[in-house]
Amino acid sequence: MVKEATVDKWNIFIVMFLISLMMRVQVPVFTPYATMLGASSMIIGVILSVTSFTNLTGNIVAGPMVDRFGKKRFIVIPLFASAVFFVAHGFAADSNDLLLLHGLNGFALAFLIPAALALLSGYAKNSRQQGKNMAIYGILSTISAIFAPLIGGQLVVLVGYENAYFLIGAAIFAIALYTLIFLNDRQPVVIKNETKKSKKTNQTIISPTILLVYLIGFAVMYIHGVIIFEIPYLTVEQGLSTVSTGLLFSYMGLGTLLSLSLMFINRFDPLKRLLFGLFGMSLTIYALILSVFTLPILLLIVGFFFGIVMPAMGAAITNYAGQETYGRAFGYMSAVYSLGMIASSFVTGAIRDIFSPYFVAFLVGMFVTVFVGYKKLQSSQPPQHNTRLI
Repeated sequence: MVKEATVDKWNIFIVMFLISLMMRVQVPVFTPYATMLGASSMIIGVILSVTSFTNLTGNIVAGPMVDRFGKKRFIVIPLFASAVFFVAHGFAADSNDLLLLHGLNGFALAFLIPAALALLSGYAKNSRQQGKNMAIYGILSTISAIFAPLIGGQLVVLVGYENAYFLIGAAIFAIALYTLIFLNDRQPVVIKNETKKSKKTNQTIISPTILLVYLIGFAVMYIHGVIIFEIPYLTVEQGLSTVSTGLLFSYMGLGTLLSLSLMFINRFDPLKRLLFGLFGMSLTIYALILSVFTLPILLLIVGFFFGIVMPAMGAAITNYAGQETYGRAFGYMSAVYSLGMIASSFVTGAIRDIFSPYFVAFLVGMFVTVFVGYKKLQSSQPPQHNTRLI
């Protein structure tokens, strides 16, 4: 039984790694492809914002459904749908087609990560195992972040934009088949009296501490979204190849892998790690504005702090949410991530010609760092009682 559970868990890791790989392969491909189809920076910002909005909507819908109906179906069905949407990208005639397809794909993919993380979290018996599982997932995700942009950039050189999307869609279809055959959802779905339970569940998910965790997640993804938007634009503005921009994203992945390999960091309080990571990302973005170091080095440093944040985020969620609410909690976490991407994509697309998007990202990161730090400090202080002498 233990061996079967181990095999099931590693099947989840394999599926999550492959999903992460294919989602990132298209990162250096999309912006130059959209530009080729006549989209301006504003239109690309709108497309990415709409995609993040549909992703957010799907995240909110996904959480309660995953908790109630099980996880596997919410991994398999979205994968098949996403495969179709990616293939359809290759047939897009203009930016309007990209807007529709990217938005639908964002909604389909919204179900994947909450379901997969909820399924993975169910295999941990204690906080230490939870941290280990999240660290393994983080390492696999980071490995995909290193190699995926290189693969995506090389694909365009070898087969062109349209065929690159055809191949991505075919690969996701193959992942969906693997998931259908090998992934098991052995954890029972428990449906209890919803009136009492939902009240307690909602109180858990909207507790003050978890709201601070979500706020940090928003700021981190805002900064991440600005980088995801701006780096591929170097392909357009500086005439670089997609291979070069893919390589830049790989530097970011290497930094993340470096921080994830420092296992001793997982012993520290997740909220403190989140604050440290966000503070580091904010300072690095400011250094990027001033060109203190070369772009590859700065992306390496951003990736390092990003690698501190992501496992801490998963650990914080599982620390403050009950096991029966994992699907909902991770769904809301993904929704907050999407909200960060919506805001960053829209703002960056609107202001990049007149104002530095990196500076806005720095302000967002520093404001959240100071606010959450103050709240954390305030909550750790013992209450003061007024005494009067009579």
